[in-house]
Amino acid sequence: MKSEEIKLIDSNGKRLDGRGPLDLRKIKIEAGVLHRADGSCYLEWGGNKILVAVYGPREAIPKHIQDQVKALVNARYNMASFSVEDRKRPGPDRRSREISKVISEALERVILTEQFPRTTIDVNIEVLDAEAGTRCAGLTAAGVALADAGIPMTDIPVACAAGKIDGQVVLDLGKEEDNYGDADLPVAIAPRTDEIILLQMDGHLTIEEFDKALDLAIKGCHIISKLQRKALLDRYQSLIEGGDIE
Repeated sequence: MKSEEIKLIDSNGKRLDGRGPLDLRKIKIEAGVLHRADGSCYLEWGGNKILVAVYGPREAIPKHIQDQVKALVNARYNMASFSVEDRKRPGPDRRSREISKVISEALERVILTEQFPRTTIDVNIEVLDAEAGTRCAGLTAAGVALADAGIPMTDIPVACAAGKIDGQVVLDLGKEEDNYGDADLPVAIAPRTDEIILLQMDGHLTIEEFDKALDLAIKGCHIISKLQRKALLDRYQSLIEGGDIE
């Protein structure tokens, strides 16, 4: 099926799933879902279902990988073999390793790694169900899990994407839009300062379209940041009510 055979946005500005150009897909975030992890998060974003577990800081083993002045941030992004329609071969592939690397680098920008020399902070991101925008969903869930683990950070990182479909810049691409659209622009920021910690692009945008898409993605990040903070507040409110925190 070719892109020209699909009308991704109609004359009334409605997309295939009924959203307007500036609308996010439905997002659900829950913190502290795994009892044996130091921090965890479950996130649903459209058709994406993501589970993140954080372990550490703990001693980096073997010792020769240790950094004497800071912690190593090791994000591992993995798509379950059943997460896509065409069953994926189990184990890491080139795409998973690339996404793991860029997420690790993004998280290093906000984690106060210098407080934990010779240690590692492991961030395991498991994609249980994939639709589109899994790297943004995974990084957003990782930010909540790191906060749940009590890892010191300058800010809670958050990610969102914008893109172009049928010649129009829109927020948060869905599956068909990602497959048949003109461009995709994933962005991650530290929302207090709007510092960009991840920026990638697939497709073609003019300078004007790029500026509009970047602005739209950052606005989306701020909306999602509020959902992250609410999930963490709900988590610790439940602990207080349960007597686990005095």
